[in-house]
Amino acid sequence: MQLVGILQIKSYGKIKEFLNQEHVGRISSIDENGYPQIIPMNFVFLHDVVYMHSHVKGEKLDNIKRNNKVGFEVDKELEFLPSYFEDPKNASLADTLYISIVMKGKASLVTDREEKTLALNGLMEKYQPEGMYAPIQSNMHVLDGVAVIKIIPKILHGKYKIGQHIHAVDRMALAQKILKKNSPSSKETLRIMGFEITNDGLRMVDEPIW
Repeated sequence: MQLVGILQIKSYGKIKEFLNQEHVGRISSIDENGYPQIIPMNFVFLHDVVYMHSHVKGEKLDNIKRNNKVGFEVDKELEFLPSYFEDPKNASLADTLYISIVMKGKASLVTDREEKTLALNGLMEKYQPEGMYAPIQSNMHVLDGVAVIKIIPKILHGKYKIGQHIHAVDRMALAQKILKKNSPSSKETLRIMGFEITNDGLRMVDEPIW
C-alpha cells in the first residue's frame, strides 16, 4: 500500500471524535481580488456540518456571500521527531507526528433561529463543558447580534501519522525515544499511538489503526 493510503483516516467516527476535541479550525474563503483569506475560528461539528459564530459584519462574511465555496482545516501536531532519533548527521530525517482534517464545502449564514440556537448552544457545550450558564433560547435578542456560519462538507479527508506506517518493532523503538525525550506532549502522544506507560517502561495496548 502507498504511504498516502496508510496515512488516511478511514473511520468517520475518529474524524468526528477529533473535530469534537479540537478548539481551533481555519476557514478559507476567496476575497474580492481572488485571493484566499484564512482565519482561525472556534467551531463545533454538529449533525455532520461545521458551525462557527462571528461578528455580523466582516470580510469573511462578504466573501461567503459572493462565493460560498470554502475550505476548512483542523490539525494537531502531536510530536516533533528530531533528526537525531534516526541519524545525528542527517537533518532531513526530522519528522512530525500529527492528525489533520481538511474539507471543502459550501458555506452559508444561518438565518433560521432554531438552527442558530442549536449551533450556539453546541458551541457553548463544547467550549464550556462544565456548564454554569443558561442555555440560549431562540427568542433571545442575542441571536440578532451574532452571525452563525454553516459549512456543509462536500469533500472531507483525514490524515494521521502516529506510527502506523512503520513496523511494530520500529514503532516501539520510536515510542521509547519519545518517552525518553519527555516533551510536554509525550504522554498524550504515546497514548494516541496506543502505548501505556508502566513501571517497566512501555506496553502496546491498542493498534494505532484509524
